[in-house]
Amino acid sequence: MATAARSFTRVATRSTPFASSIPYAASRNSRLALQRQAFRSSRRGYASGPGSNPSKPYLYWGIGLAAAAGAGVYFYNANGGITTLKEGSAGETRGLFTPTKEDYQKVYNEIAKALAEKDDYDDGSYGPVLVRLAWHCSGTYDKLTNTGGSNGATMRFAPESDHGANAGLKAARDFLEPIKEKYPWITYSDLWTLAGVCAIQEMQGPVIPWRPGRADRDVAMCTPDGRLPDASKEQSHLRAIFGRMGFDDREIVALSGAHALGRCHTDRSGFEGPWSFSPTVMSNDYYRLLLGEKWNYRKWNGPKQFEDMGSKSLMMLPTDMALIQDKDFKKHVERYAKDDQAFFSEFRDVIVKLFELGVPFQSKEEDRMTLQPST
Repeated sequence: MATAARSFTRVATRSTPFASSIPYAASRNSRLALQRQAFRSSRRGYASGPGSNPSKPYLYWGIGLAAAAGAGVYFYNANGGITTLKEGSAGETRGLFTPTKEDYQKVYNEIAKALAEKDDYDDGSYGPVLVRLAWHCSGTYDKLTNTGGSNGATMRFAPESDHGANAGLKAARDFLEPIKEKYPWITYSDLWTLAGVCAIQEMQGPVIPWRPGRADRDVAMCTPDGRLPDASKEQSHLRAIFGRMGFDDREIVALSGAHALGRCHTDRSGFEGPWSFSPTVMSNDYYRLLLGEKWNYRKWNGPKQFEDMGSKSLMMLPTDMALIQDKDFKKHVERYAKDDQAFFSEFRDVIVKLFELGVPFQSKEEDRMTLQPST
């Protein structure tokens, strides 16, 4: 049922492309009416969560470790399965395995298949929470200290997994665990960012170039709390948080477009509700709604947030409203609202940058691969 409803929503959102030559007000009402109807019919409630010479093996072990570190290779064990090196397994290895694009496509396909089959989360898709996982594991980067970022997947450990900004992301990590078990040669760091790419593409977003090369790290590399955006803040906070990562105003606004996806939960951030009528479809509706709807403070017992005057079913956060209250931010909001292709193009570039922050790649930028969406 959720799959059918989600398909209808996708058709509705893609059937009336926004043309910059057509006034915004003329096309907004009919499109948003379709989205409201589709959203109300497909919306789900909140989810809770979900006997040889002993000297030679050690010589080969040392050589193998050096090769693995330098080239990102993996080993077959005696049972024929692909595995990463483990202490004491030198006598069990029998050859090198270097993942190819085809191997990463298989992992992508597995994620896409799981997204299609597991439609009992939030509005019928784990896609938005996978994007949030990839975003939050990458958004801890600090350019001054060159710490944090997607390299490490340190959200596997407390205290980072317990940071307030990461509340609810256990659902995304648990969703990916069976895929990690099936393809143990891929690092968590690569898997989480690849899942973000897959989710964006499967939710009709732009094709995102991606490359592997991230290594998993231990608990000692967990980043301090406070590196991710606080939704209750405004312009100066956004510039401080994103500036620490190396983003400018345009890139801040482009990254914020991911709020077209998903919703907030009172048991996680404290806020409540979706940003758009089609929270499982990537589009420029976030910007269109910011500009086209009238927003009032919501009267409730929760933290300060805004609700649309029309349906009272959508919400915006203080950091969202900051994008139209600041003239240097607003000019990019207006541009993306008028031109979804400009948004897709610039979002693609900035999400690639985000997912690669702080990663000591052995590969070059031209080695990035594009993986084929399932539809």
